[in-house]
Amino acid sequence: MTVRVPVQGALLAWAQRRSQVSRDTLLAKFPALDAWEVGDKQPTLKQLERVARATYTPVGYLLLLDPPEESLPVPDFRTIGEVEVGQASPGLLDTVYQCQQRQDWYRDYARSHRESPVAFVGALTIDVDVAEAARQMRAVLAFEPAQRGASWSEAARRLINEADQHGVLVMVNGVVGSNTHRKLDPHEFRGFALSDELAPLIFVNGADTKAAQIFTLAHELAHLWLDESAVSDVDLINTSTNAVERWCNRVAAEFLLPLGDLGHVEVDEARLTNELERLARKFKVSTLVGRRRVFDAGRITELEYRIAYARERDRILELMAERGGGGGDFYNTQPVRVSKRFARALIESTLEGQTLHRDAFQMLGFKKHATFEELAHRLGVA
Repeated sequence: MTVRVPVQGALLAWAQRRSQVSRDTLLAKFPALDAWEVGDKQPTLKQLERVARATYTPVGYLLLLDPPEESLPVPDFRTIGEVEVGQASPGLLDTVYQCQQRQDWYRDYARSHRESPVAFVGALTIDVDVAEAARQMRAVLAFEPAQRGASWSEAARRLINEADQHGVLVMVNGVVGSNTHRKLDPHEFRGFALSDELAPLIFVNGADTKAAQIFTLAHELAHLWLDESAVSDVDLINTSTNAVERWCNRVAAEFLLPLGDLGHVEVDEARLTNELERLARKFKVSTLVGRRRVFDAGRITELEYRIAYARERDRILELMAERGGGGGDFYNTQPVRVSKRFARALIESTLEGQTLHRDAFQMLGFKKHATFEELAHRLGVA
């Protein structure tokens, strides 16, 4: 006997909007969707479970009478055009929840191994001068301009490794978990910080450019220095209404490109473009950061800055869309996605019998024991 499930049409419509999956895509998978929504038909339990998977919605939500109120479990400082962003996508929500699970595990691990608290978490307040805060961060992280390597990728890798060695779980991923069909949108968020004295965690949206990832990482590190958790978009064109966000943006910019190192910059637009590209190569920042520093130095007006910034941002986004992205080698990619520090600790705990293989596989993002063994070998844990 086929069991039909009475479901509110408003819940199905809400799930589709929440998922950001197009209605045409869902109708192709579920031809009876319109009839279910108006109540002419009812889906079977298996059909409802398939709808839940297709819309990244917990199946229990679809059995409610009204759509639930969902909010991010950390402060949300994202803005678009200086207006606060509303509903978070399932991709962002699932990413935050997954990172919280990993952080909870690592906190327990750190306690059991009597690890010391990360010294710089909470070491600063927003009353500290921006230049002094940036100087302290560069001193701890050994990230002076001469230490950044020859490329943006190398600079990002070095900054991630520095943070990792100082106790920060840095996770860089452009998809939800290991699901390459669920891409994260840098327009929605650039990154977030989950502050904790034993398990500070930073997530960086890997779908962004390398230069943007470096700035996001610097911004989120500033959050940890304040002992502040938050989801950020790290947009240099807008002036956030939040004092913490403003401070973190200013510190990140000074950390990467100190005003004292800016030197003389020609502000004629034709020459400025070349100057910005030179600064970007030297300091491993984006031309957007370079333009912001020229504005901070008072060399261009706010109107000139806003017009040029928007034009440059659109050009970069077009280049990103044209280039697309590749998956790369799994065993090189996955430790970056989940944090090398976290992966090593989890594998070590599992090999010692302190953590179940099933739980380790789930947190690491795969299902095969052979994958676990190879990853352990690559990380030098086995």
